[in-house]
Amino acid sequence: MRQAAIVGVTGRARCVGVDNPRCVGVDLGVKALATLSTGEVIRGPKAHMALLGRVRRTSRRLSRKVKGSNNRRKARVKLARLYARIAVIRADALRKHTTDLTRRFPTLGIEDLNVRGMVKNRPLPRSIAARGFFAFRRQLAYRAAMRGGWIVVADRSYASPKTCLVWGHRLDDLPLAVRAWTCPAYGTPHDRNVNAARNLKTMAVSSTVSAGEREARPSSQDEDETGLDEAGSQQRIGSAPSRPA
Repeated sequence: MRQAAIVGVTGRARCVGVDNPRCVGVDLGVKALATLSTGEVIRGPKAHMALLGRVRRTSRRLSRKVKGSNNRRKARVKLARLYARIAVIRADALRKHTTDLTRRFPTLGIEDLNVRGMVKNRPLPRSIAARGFFAFRRQLAYRAAMRGGWIVVADRSYASPKTCLVWGHRLDDLPLAVRAWTCPAYGTPHDRNVNAARNLKTMAVSSTVSAGEREARPSSQDEDETGLDEAGSQQRIGSAPSRPA
C-alpha cells in the first residue's frame, strides 16, 4: 500500500497556487469538528454532550446498588452500553467525514494539535476529548494513503489562526474567545477558523510543490554516494522552505 506523505512544516510557508481546488486546509475545533478552507463547516456529532444527562443518571443509579448484587450488574451493563453507543456514534461520524474529505481532496493540510495540553484547559477537557482529534488525523492519514494522497502536517509553532492570509501580518496574541479579528496592519477582516484553514491550505500547496521540485531535481554524484535509503526517505517527507519575514 502506498504511504501518505506527512510533511512537517516549520516557519512561514510561501504562497504557491493557493487557488488549487484539489487541496484543502482543515482547521479542527471544539464548537465545530472542522472548518475547511472552502468555508464549509463540519459540525460533527456531540453524542457525549447529548447523552451526558443519561450517563450521569445511570452512574448515580449504579453507585446506589448493593455491591455484588444482580441489580448492580445490570446497572453496570446499562452504563457500559451507553458509553459504547457514544463511541460508535463518534467513530461512525469520523469515518464518514474522513472518507468524504480524502475522496474530494488529494492533498490536505492540517495542524499538529497538542491535545494532551489542550485537555488541561479546565472549561473544555470533556468537549476536546469527545471530538477525537487524534482519531480524525489518524483516519485521514491512512485513508489518504489508500488513495495515494498527501497529508501535510503543520508544525505546532505555525500560527495559522493568528496570521493574516492576505498580507502575512502575525498577531502577537489571539485569545480563544475571539472568533473574528481584523488585520491591524491593513484592515482585512478574518474569521478565525476560516483564516486558519486557508493558511493551512497555502502551507500544504507550497509544501507539495517544494517536494515535487526536490523529486524532479537530478541528484548529484555525492548524494548518490550517501546511500539510497537516505535519499529515498527525503522523497516524500521534508520541510517547506521558509519565506523571509
